[in-house]
Order: sequence, then structure tokens, then C-alpha cells
Amino acid sequence: RGLRRALVARRSPAATRRLAHQDEVDPGKVDGTDLRIVKYPHPALRAENAEVEAFDEDLKKFSREMFKVMYAAQGVGLAAPQVGVNKRLMVYNPEGDARKWLAEVVLVNPRIVERSEAVDEESEGCLSFPDMDGKVERNKWIKVEAQNLKGKKLKKKFTGWEARIFQHEYDHLDGVVYPDRLDAKEKKRVQERLDELVADFGEGGAL
Repeated sequence: RGLRRALVARRSPAATRRLAHQDEVDPGKVDGTDLRIVKYPHPALRAENAEVEAFDEDLKKFSREMFKVMYAAQGVGLAAPQVGVNKRLMVYNPEGDARKWLAEVVLVNPRIVERSEAVDEESEGCLSFPDMDGKVERNKWIKVEAQNLKGKKLKKKFTGWEARIFQHEYDHLDGVVYPDRLDAKEKKRVQERLDELVADFGEGGAL
């Protein structure tokens, strides 16, 4: 939700990326942080997420550690509830590469204020749903209001790949996971894997 490196069968000028679950890594304990990715059906994935009120050094440290975990898992995005912290914050890097840190984005207390009527359907995966993917419809573009790590308000318009990443992570902030958005055919296809995750991680999920 976070998104894995190729959350969708993404088309770039160079190549078409593989589906997410083929590149996924469960990093376990990551050096420099105690944060761990929670797995479905961990209750943090469905809990209410509070607005961030303190824009301090702790928030900056938390976002840096989220990036560490995201990169270790070969992801492109991560929402705070995916590391068991129920706050409205997301981090992502459309490049999925720590060396391309200029592409990093941190959005605090985001909200969608406008969205396109047109949608795209692509295959998505999620770090909280290992070894699984499904086709999800997303708006082609969205307009967003949010805050940065200093609390400064900002407005953004996202399109294409970045719009998909944002919408996936934004869902996490509302307690929504991408399997919720699958049509009946896709849900039937992934149901066995969902059952396996429940069996593996139980009601408490996994840390």
C-alpha cells in the first residue's frame, strides 16, 4: 500500500514492469528502525487514522524510517497504518529507488478534492498482501490538498502512475485495502490467497 516496486503492470518508455508480487521482498527487521510492515488481516489496516497535529522532528524521523522500510521491501509507496501507526500520512517514490531520492514524496493529512470521471484498470499489489495482485479501477487524475512535513499546505494534481500510487495509499488512510475494490471475478480469483493470509497471520495480522 504500500505499493510494491511494480504495483501495476506499469508501462515506461523503456519497458513494461513486472507485476508487483514477482519482485516483493519481506524485509523483516530493517536496520535503523523498529517499524515493520503489518500483514492482512492486522487490525491497523482497518482502524481509523487520526490527523497529524504535531509537525516536529519526530514526524520527520518517522517519515525517514517509513522510506527505509519501503525501500527494503522494494516498494514504491507506504501508508502509516501499514507500519501499525494510525495516522494520516503517506510516503512514496514513483521510481522505487532510494538513489533517486529527489522523487520522494511525503504527504500529511491529504484529501482528494477533485477526480476525473475517466478511469484506468491495472493490476495492483500491496506490501500488506504478499504474493497477491488484482485488477483495480482508479481515476486517471486527481487533485489533492495536503500538508508537508513542516505543516505547510499544498495543492497537487497527480496523473497516471503517480495518481494510482496516491489513490492506493490514500485508501489505506481510510481503512480501505485494494481487495475491497476488486470486482466479483477478481475477488473470486484471489479468495484462496486471502484465506491463506488469514490462516498465516490470524486476527492480529503480523509484525
